Amino acid sequence: MTQLTARRPAVGSPRTVPTRGRFRRGRRALIAYSFLSPALLLMIGLMFVPIGTVIYYSFLNYAIVNRPGRPHHLVGWTNYQQVLSDPLFTSSLWHTVAFSVLSVLCHLLLGLAFALLLNSQVIGRVAKGIFRTLIIIPWLFTITIVVALWRYLLLDPHGVVNFILHSLGLPTQGLAWLGQTNTALAAIIFVNVWAGYPFFMISLLAGLQGVSDELREAAWVDGANAFERFWYVTRPHLRPIIVSMSILDLIWNLQNFATIFLLTGGGPANSTNVIANYTYTTAYFDQDYTAAAASAVIILLISLVLAVAYGWSRRAMSR
Repeated sequence: MTQLTARRPAVGSPRTVPTRGRFRRGRRALIAYSFLSPALLLMIGLMFVPIGTVIYYSFLNYAIVNRPGRPHHLVGWTNYQQVLSDPLFTSSLWHTVAFSVLSVLCHLLLGLAFALLLNSQVIGRVAKGIFRTLIIIPWLFTITIVVALWRYLLLDPHGVVNFILHSLGLPTQGLAWLGQTNTALAAIIFVNVWAGYPFFMISLLAGLQGVSDELREAAWVDGANAFERFWYVTRPHLRPIIVSMSILDLIWNLQNFATIFLLTGGGPANSTNVIANYTYTTAYFDQDYTAAAASAVIILLISLVLAVAYGWSRRAMSR
């Protein structure tokens, strides 16, 4: 009976390179990149070129429009020093942080509360369908409709909101929510929360429906109360959704411009001015395009840090 043995190359002899297999892999990669090239070129043209242009403008000496006798030249970090030393930019930064953080917290709390309500057995199936439809309506409106609605309700000192609050015994008669420095930012945060919390609710409701009822029943049999069942059984399953949605919502709110600009334009007395609005007014009202470019790059850097944190959190939770 013959025994088959694999032949091994002699010591010191060069190994044969599978050139044909390497050629095939290279050909497949070339074909794949050829199919991806239109999308890659479009991405480069629509994203990387504008970003690179804005970064380049942020290092120039003055407005982008070339003036006679004043050629462009690089000035280094001068525009960034100008922006960071501007008290209006500092206040806009704090307004942006307050607006973004409070909006995310309220989105999360309201979305989680409504998701728990719709996932519970407190209300029937028909009532759940009605509540889902009513709760998701604010998310379906465009920003112009949301702003027009709440400007009508909040701007008038004798409007509907003040009438309802005054009927409840609160001293709000004659209060212009969007016209006073001590209430304008809170009113804008309220409008932003009202328009955005349904997105959290839908995502968290999907996560709640993925939690096994057997785990909750086992915790109930072991004597866990409602809070303990949520904290030790439900919360770990919702953690990836909460972290991802919170970071994404924080990025979106840092760049929020339309809501604030259409409601107050950054006023009154710059009490609602955020970085996005500061960048717009610096560019198109002050005609200082290079300083506006530097402000836009600062927003970009903050967003990039949050994007990296989002990617890191996704990788950490997938392990």
